[in-house]
Amino acid sequence: MTDWDIRVLPVGPLQMNSVLVTVPGPDGPACVLVDPGAEPRRLLEAVHATGAPVAALVATHGHFDHVGAAAEIQAELDLPLLCHPDDLPLIEALPEVMAAYGFPPAAVPVTEPVLTDGSVIRAAGLEIPVHHVPGHSPGHVMFRLPGHALVGDCLFHGSVGRTDLPGGDFATLEKSIRERIYTLPDETVVVCGHGPDTTVGAEKRGNPFVRC
Repeated sequence: MTDWDIRVLPVGPLQMNSVLVTVPGPDGPACVLVDPGAEPRRLLEAVHATGAPVAALVATHGHFDHVGAAAEIQAELDLPLLCHPDDLPLIEALPEVMAAYGFPPAAVPVTEPVLTDGSVIRAAGLEIPVHHVPGHSPGHVMFRLPGHALVGDCLFHGSVGRTDLPGGDFATLEKSIRERIYTLPDETVVVCGHGPDTTVGAEKRGNPFVRC
């Protein structure tokens, strides 16, 4: 295996994009599972199909549709959910939030709030940079991969993340998009938290909410 494999797996009633990244490091491949939001058995089957060990379970942010399956996955994979400390309250409130939206409550996963700006996720002898991109939630982060950016719910194809939820702020989100995402090369593939991929260049030119 010579290339990073990035597999998008829409899960749950909100069709949130879990992302399974298989890293072809010098020590052999390893997996990183991003945003374990729902359908834990399906996600675990995808992980096992790679034949590679799982190096990390990570969250772009703490909203229930992005972390709701983490505890069930942890029953099989003995890994903490890595997250930003500012979104820890969202994750700890997971059962109540899911019940409020009419979903069966999920258990609170074991977390390690270590994903701060400038930190890295280590897998297969390689490093995945972490960038803090608040606005949709206080502790939202983005992951940089070769030619790709996993942006969660910051930016979508032709849209941006909601800012009317607790902790959301549009001015902060716009700053994150302009300074952290739109400064990437135009050809960078943007892997979104919902919906299809886009590119930095396409959103800079045509996004009606944040345009350059």
